[in-house]
Amino acid sequence: MGVFVFLPLVLPLSAWPVARLAETRLHPRTATRLLTAVAVVMAVCSTLCLALLMVVGTAQLPGNPLPDGWSDPEVRAAVPHDEVAGRAAIPALAVVAAACARTLWRHRRVTRRARRALAGVPGPTVAVLPDGTPYAYALPGGRGRIVVSTALLAGLAPAERRALFAHERAHLAARHHRHLLAAHLAARANPFLRPLRTAVVYTAERWADEEAARAVGDRRTVARAIGKAALLGAHPVPGGTLLRALR
Repeated sequence: MGVFVFLPLVLPLSAWPVARLAETRLHPRTATRLLTAVAVVMAVCSTLCLALLMVVGTAQLPGNPLPDGWSDPEVRAAVPHDEVAGRAAIPALAVVAAACARTLWRHRRVTRRARRALAGVPGPTVAVLPDGTPYAYALPGGRGRIVVSTALLAGLAPAERRALFAHERAHLAARHHRHLLAAHLAARANPFLRPLRTAVVYTAERWADEEAARAVGDRRTVARAIGKAALLGAHPVPGGTLLRALR
């Protein structure tokens, strides 16, 4: 077996070409689902590989409660430098667990804060905030809610506003926040999967654009709405952090 034991740890290096092919060759809906699944599978495999390295590399230590079979010389011989790899896997697993836990905690905290902040704002599905900073985002949970500032609405024509709302509704309907959270957790578990996380963000936006174009019936209107929103929000805004955390 030899060095092939470490294959699940380095296989995510193929994430960049996989991401590029999916972005350019597949429909955004298919690409988002495929890339998310690939990221999750690779992250789970690399984490299990670390766990197995830890088990095999530390099974022979005195007082270890693991079965005697794990300390068999033939088993350890299949893992190059088993003692070093096993001990190195312990802090690696701790870092993975801490990073994933922190991501989940931050996601829940930001979502709860946003819901509490919008509790008194009228509108069951759309919340318009009087704010001079242009932004819009989809807040998941229940039926979901679209949050948009008056500054952004003022910069768009009526047809472009419909395209904007259709875009955000697409995020909620397809539950894109779940795809993005899964891809983010996968990248936390294995940094080599970061290209897949970036690709999922991109394809999810394209998926929402396609759904908005289908709902509005005019791709040019959607393109103008996206372009104007990008120009209006070209500089960093407070809502941007919330948007990235929720999507």
